[in-house]
Amino acid sequence: MKELFSKDTWQEIFGSIQKNRTRTIITMIGVLWGIFIYITLSGTAKGLDNGFEKAFASISSNSLFVWGQYTSMPYAGYKSRREIQLKTTDVPIIKKRVPDIEYIAPRNVRGVFGSSGGSVVRGSNSGTYAVYGEYPEYIKIATTKVFDGGRFINQTDMTKSRKVCVIGERTVKELFEEDENPIGKYLSINNISFKVIGIHKFVQGGGFGDDGDIYIPFITFKDLFNTGEDVGFFMMSAYDNSDIVQVEKEVKAVLKDIKDINPKDHEALGSFNLGKIFKDTVNFVEGLSFLSLIVGIATILAGVIGIGNILLISVKERTKEIGIRRALGATPIQIRNQIITESVFLTILSGIIGIIFGTIILYGINMATEDLSDFPYTNPTVPLRFIFGALALMITLGTLIGLIPAQKAVNIKPIDALREV
Repeated sequence: MKELFSKDTWQEIFGSIQKNRTRTIITMIGVLWGIFIYITLSGTAKGLDNGFEKAFASISSNSLFVWGQYTSMPYAGYKSRREIQLKTTDVPIIKKRVPDIEYIAPRNVRGVFGSSGGSVVRGSNSGTYAVYGEYPEYIKIATTKVFDGGRFINQTDMTKSRKVCVIGERTVKELFEEDENPIGKYLSINNISFKVIGIHKFVQGGGFGDDGDIYIPFITFKDLFNTGEDVGFFMMSAYDNSDIVQVEKEVKAVLKDIKDINPKDHEALGSFNLGKIFKDTVNFVEGLSFLSLIVGIATILAGVIGIGNILLISVKERTKEIGIRRALGATPIQIRNQIITESVFLTILSGIIGIIFGTIILYGINMATEDLSDFPYTNPTVPLRFIFGALALMITLGTLIGLIPAQKAVNIKPIDALREV
C-alpha cells in the first residue's frame, strides 16, 4: 500500500507510459470503447423505457380494448358481414367467465371515429368536443388524473342519471373566463345543461384521449344520444399477475359464444392489447440492456487483455532496468505492485474517459429528442450503481490481467538481467 502513494512508483509508471505512448493509447482505446458502448446502449435502453412509460402513463399497463366489427363467416344461421354490436349486458357474463379481469368499463363516444361530437355552449363561448359516456371504473383503468377540488364520475351519478361532466384543460380555456373556476358551473351539451364536477389533466404524449374530451355518466350518455344498451367498445384491465394475451383470447371466445360468431372468425371482433405492447417493450428494453452488458464486458475484456500484452512487452523491454532495481534492493512485492498498479491505472483511466464520452453522447441524444413529443424517448440515463459496477469490474480485470506481466517481472533474476546489453 505504501508503494501505491510513492512518488517514485508513479514516476516509473508515467515514464513507462511515455516510452510507449502511441502503443498505450491504442490499447487503452479498447477499454474506452467497451465502457463507451455499455454506457451508450444502457442509456439508450433506459431512454426508451422512460419514453414508453411517459407515453402510456395515462393508462393501465395491463389493459386492452375490444369492439365489435363485421363477421367474415356465416354461422348459426347468420350470414357473413353481420355487424356485431356489444351490449352492457355482456359485462357480467365476461366478468364471470374471465376471472382474470379486474375492471371492465363499457364506453360510448361521439366526436371520434367519424361521428359528430357534442355541441357545447358556455355563455357566449361554444365549441364541438368529443363526448364520452363513462363508467366509474374507467378512471381505475385509464388512471386519469383529476385536478384538486374536482372528482370523476361515481356510481351515484350513474344510478341517478345525473347530468354532470368532467371536462378537459383545453375545454376550460376555450369556454370559461381566465381565472374562473369551472367546478360547480354549468355548460350546455346538445342543449342539455350539465354541471362541471371535475377537470381532467392532459398527459402529453399519452396517446389516448385529448385535452378537450368531455366525460359524462354512461347512463346519461345513453339518454342524451339514444344509444340504448349499445356499447362502442369495452376497456378492460387484468390483474397484475395475469397473462393479458390469454385474457384477450378468453374475452373474445366468450363474446363469440354469446354473439353467435364462428370461433374461427378473426374479423368479427377488433382489439388493441396495450398490455402486450408493454410486455414487448419491456422485453425489448431488457434485451437491449443485456446486449449492452455483454458487448460492453466483451469489449472491456479485450481491451484489458490488450493492456496486459502491452505490459508484457514493457516488462521484456525493461528487463535490465528491473534487474538493476532488484540488485539495489527492490523486493519482488514492490516490482509486482508497480506492474499491477500500472495495469489498474490504465484500465480505470480508459474507463473514466469512456464514461465521460458516453455521458456526452447521451446528453446530446436527450437534447435532440426532448422536443419530439411523438417519439417515445426521454431522459436516457445509466444508474450510478451500474457505472460503479462497471468500474469495479475494470479494476478487477485490470488487477487480474496485471498479475501475468507482474509475475514475469518478479521471475527475472537480477544476475541474468544485468548480463543483458
